Amino acid sequence: MSKIGGQVMNKILFGRYVPGASFVHRMDPRAKLILSLIYIVAVFMANSWSAYAVSFIIALTIIASSGIAPKFFWDGVKPLIGVILLTVVIQVFFGVGGHVYWHWGILSITSDGLLNAVYIAIRFVLIILVSTVLTLSTSPLEISGAIESLFMPLKKIHFPVYEMALMLSIALRFVPTLIDETEKILNAQRSRGANFSSGSIMARLKKLVSILIPLFESAFNRAEELATAMESRGYQGGEGRSKYRVLNYTKNDIIGTIFMMVSVALIMVLRNWS
Repeated sequence: MSKIGGQVMNKILFGRYVPGASFVHRMDPRAKLILSLIYIVAVFMANSWSAYAVSFIIALTIIASSGIAPKFFWDGVKPLIGVILLTVVIQVFFGVGGHVYWHWGILSITSDGLLNAVYIAIRFVLIILVSTVLTLSTSPLEISGAIESLFMPLKKIHFPVYEMALMLSIALRFVPTLIDETEKILNAQRSRGANFSSGSIMARLKKLVSILIPLFESAFNRAEELATAMESRGYQGGEGRSKYRVLNYTKNDIIGTIFMMVSVALIMVLRNWS
């Protein structure tokens, strides 16, 4: 893997948190989660240029109210450009409906296929931008606490709410750590003369073994150390435990909810407008 691969590893924002005191930072994590999901659903239901224009303005407003530098959002989109392009290409050549511009076997380029490909690209970008705001403005502990609180009604049907919240918080906590660990292993292998960017695909996959083995070993060691630490501190599950961070809804959450409800209603009105 080349130097570009290392740069991509550093650009992955999943599980990272940027401290701040902006409007979005001060919102309750439960409200941020629910409103983000509502926005994503609204974006998927949008089906016109006017609806996507409103969605884009909403995303820019959310970004501005987060107080996070625009560079972070470009870093969030850049690693997924390949996925977006692949999805667009599949939609272009396999989409059906409308005027047929080109056809060969099972492949075809149609007017509806091209339009849907553009819509899908816009949806991807908007969802990534809003998800990046959620990730960067909310710490992993707040996200896990919010999910635990939202899923608490399922406890009545014996759903393992505490265990799920614990697994999620640990996963979010160690994703950046594992990414950094992968970068260290890549640098160590490159310093020994390993070249992950040359050779056939099978040869490159075989070279990845020298990365995966120490990475898995490190992950298992961290998991064992964490389990020992939790056991030594008498962890017995989440039942009856007090919390240092108490979640409370504030006026910011009310303002954010009103803004999102009005925005979603506008998207629904414009969803079929040309």
